[in-house]
Amino acid sequence: MTAFSFNKLVIFGVGLIGGSLARALRERQPEQAGQRGTVIGVGRSVSSVERARELGVIDSFAAIGDDAQLRDALAGADIVLLAAPVAQTQPLLTRIAPFLDDATIVTDAGSTKSDVVTAARAALGPRINQFVPGHPIAGRESSGVEAALPELYAGRNVVLCPLPENSPADVARIEAMWLATGAVVRQMSVEQHDRVLASVSHLPHVLSFALVEQILEAPDADLKFSFAAGGFRDFTRIAASSPEMWRDICVANRAALLEELDAYTAVLARLRAAIEAGDGAALEAAFARSRKARTEWQERGGKAAAGASPSK
Repeated sequence: MTAFSFNKLVIFGVGLIGGSLARALRERQPEQAGQRGTVIGVGRSVSSVERARELGVIDSFAAIGDDAQLRDALAGADIVLLAAPVAQTQPLLTRIAPFLDDATIVTDAGSTKSDVVTAARAALGPRINQFVPGHPIAGRESSGVEAALPELYAGRNVVLCPLPENSPADVARIEAMWLATGAVVRQMSVEQHDRVLASVSHLPHVLSFALVEQILEAPDADLKFSFAAGGFRDFTRIAASSPEMWRDICVANRAALLEELDAYTAVLARLRAAIEAGDGAALEAAFARSRKARTEWQERGGKAAAGASPSK
């Protein structure tokens, strides 16, 4: 695990993602020469981050609407993490831009990147070089700072999508931060990130929500839910995720997500045709291919990509 130290880390949105980063850097890292970096949480209200301090996840907090508190929080910050819904990226960056030190690196944890980069360019203008887009691919169905875990990122992929304006030193600094949590850091272009995540993250969430929605609309929904067991639980686990967050992700990445939905619909059509025709051989062949791929993925740990190097 890479050693990492910092003087001040400011987190906007101290929930599962931001809180887990803070806990990982605190609990998985030895103190450097007796020094411990300060972690400040910023929320829309004091009450939203007060719980994080009570739990010891952050040292202090500030309300985003208070100029004096925000200025103090950002003064001398090494790194700022935006761990808020992607639709809030531009308003947040616009709000903090006047208070950012020139040496502060800003990064994010958003599940989409094209819209985030567009928002960052609009908000930061010539200071876009200070923004290093990122996405930790980890989560739980539970949300909030109470769900934060110091080991959440261990063995998980974190994607960085460096911009042409970013300095290699700033990208390396953000990479070192995530490596310190136990994550595997890889680099992709913004476009590649959104295409890949639409397939393996955004589409599964839509399908999970859709299955629950389908049963809810049935006249015998209560009866069906009463017989739901392990398969239903496993398939729909992620439907317990934040509706606000997934609303924003679906809208932000709609072009790539629609392509994946169309491709998935085509596969469903082939399976439907095989079922209608009673073509057991075609069904078994498709199921066998899927089982083999799923087993191989699981044997790799089901986390970071096989053979992944610390960075691409």
